Amino acid sequence: MSNDHTSGLELRSLIKADGTLEVSLARVDVPEPAADEVVVRVEATPINPSDLGLLFGAADMSTAKVSGTAGEPVLTAAVPAAAMRAMAGRLDQSMPVGNEGAGVVVRAGASDAAKALLGKTVAMIGGAMYAQYRTIKARDCMALPAGATAADGASCFVNPLTSLGMVETMRREGHKALVHTAAASNLGQMLNKICIKDGVALVNIVRSAEQAALLRGIGAKYVCDSTSPTFIDDLTQALVETGATIAFDAIGGGKLAGQILTAMEIAANRTAKVYSRYGSDVHKQVYIYGSLDTGPTIINRAFGMTWGVGGWLLFPFLQKIGPADGARLRQRVLDELKTTFASHYTGVISLQEALQPANIAIYNKRATGEKFLIDPSRAAVK
Repeated sequence: MSNDHTSGLELRSLIKADGTLEVSLARVDVPEPAADEVVVRVEATPINPSDLGLLFGAADMSTAKVSGTAGEPVLTAAVPAAAMRAMAGRLDQSMPVGNEGAGVVVRAGASDAAKALLGKTVAMIGGAMYAQYRTIKARDCMALPAGATAADGASCFVNPLTSLGMVETMRREGHKALVHTAAASNLGQMLNKICIKDGVALVNIVRSAEQAALLRGIGAKYVCDSTSPTFIDDLTQALVETGATIAFDAIGGGKLAGQILTAMEIAANRTAKVYSRYGSDVHKQVYIYGSLDTGPTIINRAFGMTWGVGGWLLFPFLQKIGPADGARLRQRVLDELKTTFASHYTGVISLQEALQPANIAIYNKRATGEKFLIDPSRAAVK
């Protein structure tokens, strides 16, 4: 890493028109900060599921090979011909990766807001975080509380604001309780802590008995294991008890979204006083915010006519609620950084180690409890 902060390594993802993915480390100049900007030495940046789509695209990672040097490796993999159409918008473009991160401000522009951050450890969001240095607007940084490390703050945007955004959406749309899938994830554990603290009923859907035990261990009351033979009955009973009529689904593909809507309809009809051939008049909503299953979303319409399925993303949500409410949510993250919004990582790796197939095989599974943190300031493996 350059000691004068004028250049550094940056991870780049490129899909070529010939169907080859190439992920490499490029040495790039670090732009001089404008008046309202700072330069951050990146010391921690997580590998979130939302990063993997840009990092690897539609490549078949079982074909991955590494060449180059230990300090500047180059990973290549084949993109199946059937998937190339979906990659058309990014062909032959070398793209930076990494939604969020944290580090120390080493240079600052002339504005008071920028100069106030000089020397401080900050969290930041804005893309291109898998890099040794990042020039970024001061407004896209949050100074971390005293005693907090870059690792503490590396994940304080995407997962914390997504989990807070789910509860905020529930309230704004007039629901009183919610359902969450893939609920034992880092994000899911945060959501449980928020709901417990705020007195919001939460129905958790997990994919194993071990995940169910994990959530119950942190205080979750309603946990339904989708692999259990009694799953639908368990889910329906939880919906009856909580009155949850909104769900956030990280899976995306398969039958789960439809199963949730069906269980919501059954729960609503158990307390209905009047029969309607059009189903209950209780609005039931599923928002898909992830794609752990990239297959088709299968909807078996057994839940009347008052329902919706749509997409939900953090950044459009933040734009919708406006700067004041966004600042309110960010402040809560800072206030509860080491409690509600603490993240846990499987391991910390360098930029170079992020391109090693053995590590990719772990973090690309997107498995619950296996979250990696990249430290771009770490030296390359010899």
